[in-house]
Amino acid sequence: MIELDVRRLQILRELAARGTVTATAEALHLTTSAVSQQLGAPSRQVGAALLEPDGRRVRLTEAARLLLVHAEVIVARLEAAQAELTAYAQGAAGRIRVAAFATGISGLVLPAVALLAAERPGLAVSIQEAEPSQALERLSAGDVDLALSLEAQNALPSRDPRFDRDPLLVDPLDLALPGGHRLAASADVRLADLADDQWIFGRGGPWREITLAACGAAGFVPEAAHEAEGWPTILAVVAAGLGVALVPRLADAARTPGITIRTLTVDQPSRRVVAVVRRGTGGAPHLGPMLAALHRVAAAGAG
Repeated sequence: MIELDVRRLQILRELAARGTVTATAEALHLTTSAVSQQLGAPSRQVGAALLEPDGRRVRLTEAARLLLVHAEVIVARLEAAQAELTAYAQGAAGRIRVAAFATGISGLVLPAVALLAAERPGLAVSIQEAEPSQALERLSAGDVDLALSLEAQNALPSRDPRFDRDPLLVDPLDLALPGGHRLAASADVRLADLADDQWIFGRGGPWREITLAACGAAGFVPEAAHEAEGWPTILAVVAAGLGVALVPRLADAARTPGITIRTLTVDQPSRRVVAVVRRGTGGAPHLGPMLAALHRVAAAGAG
């Protein structure tokens, strides 16, 4: 019978997901030589090479891909076993590490933490702000237990075998206008009406792609006059009268002085917010209540 080390299977999974030994080593906090050594042992145990040269990189062999099919099942079962052991040892106590983007923290995570504080005082929550892609990297590396991620509404759901996705809500994008904008008092606003305006773009998540796609569907390419990192800066630029922007409803932009928010009457773009956990961990006693609280907050906001 073949004896395989689970840690080595996990390294193989990361390599399949990230594509390079260097990226795999960084994600798992290992050296590149340690990754290479760890992947050499399964090759000897299996009796077939798992990696083959591909220029300056390496790629998985067919034997490796066959092994990965079983590795996904093995790791998921071990994660489930760990969740059950945690339930036995801790009951409803524990610490939840959550990585989320800024508006997800303010609009979903913090209200969910408030619910847990009242209902499950034994649960502690540690929050890390991270862009969606960074949050998933931290989740894969084991640095957090749950991540909030974003997807464009018309995009196909992710099929990454490392994760289980739990859709929370569809977050509409509204139009943020300066208070003195010509359309600020209009009840019927369409994206095509803003074709000649200057636009403010952000760097994080799928927002830029959603803006370009929505404006493209309306028949124009928006002029990206300004670019900013976070919502406070983006909304400040709008308030200063320097441009317009699409903003997610979770950003609660209407409270910003000098801003007028208008709901698009035709073809309103949106983004999906999903909670993501490592496959097999969703039943952990500390994660179940957190996911339930996030769903309650999302349902209340959608209502």
